[in-house]
Amino acid sequence: MMHALICTDKPGHLEVRKANRDAHLAHLKADAHVVQAGPFVNADGEMCGSLILFDTDDRAHVEAFADADPYAKAGLFEDVRIETWNRVIGG
Repeated sequence: MMHALICTDKPGHLEVRKANRDAHLAHLKADAHVVQAGPFVNADGEMCGSLILFDTDDRAHVEAFADADPYAKAGLFEDVRIETWNRVIGG
């Protein structure tokens, strides 16, 4: 089973995202359970949220990752969800 971490940025917080991006990327790369990650983009092509896929059955691991994310610590997100996901197609 996998988990998806789905985050929506607060409006007008693009500079917060940019200022914390390097620390966020290091946080992603340090977690062996992260298998896919990237930003959502709005109609103007600006980053406005995040999707991170974890290959783990351990929801608590994803919750801990989300709490420790530099973006979360900087107050970037308006909404954060964790969804259990059953991959049907793809490797």
